[in-house]
Amino acid sequence: MNYKDIAKETIGNLYRAHNSIRKSGIDEKLIALVELRVSQINGCAYCCSYHAKELSDFGFEQDVINRLPGWKHTNVFNDQQKLVLAWAEALTYSKDDWEDTKAKLIKHFTEREIVELTASITLMNTLNRLRITLAEED
Repeated sequence: MNYKDIAKETIGNLYRAHNSIRKSGIDEKLIALVELRVSQINGCAYCCSYHAKELSDFGFEQDVINRLPGWKHTNVFNDQQKLVLAWAEALTYSKDDWEDTKAKLIKHFTEREIVELTASITLMNTLNRLRITLAEED
């Protein structure tokens, strides 16, 4: 189903929100990192490929990208990256223990950055689900 054409205004607004997040001032590399991790969790093959290439274009080595699913068990990600990955997983898995991660975010990010990061994660979950359930297989 060509959901982008069927609901052009609605889907267009989702992509405009995505572009707004990317221009918000938060580090685009962090946004791309959480977008890839969310896409991995949700199993969106298209989005995984897209965001893995994007991270590569940002200068991430392939070995680092390959380690993303096991980010908790490697030292290739810095503390800031691990924090946003923990937030992405807490929101995507709807974990009840997100308050601890949020408290850590408040110490390292501005309120605006936290809002933009959270919007990015929740929007990527939406875009993944649209792609998986309505798009033709890649």
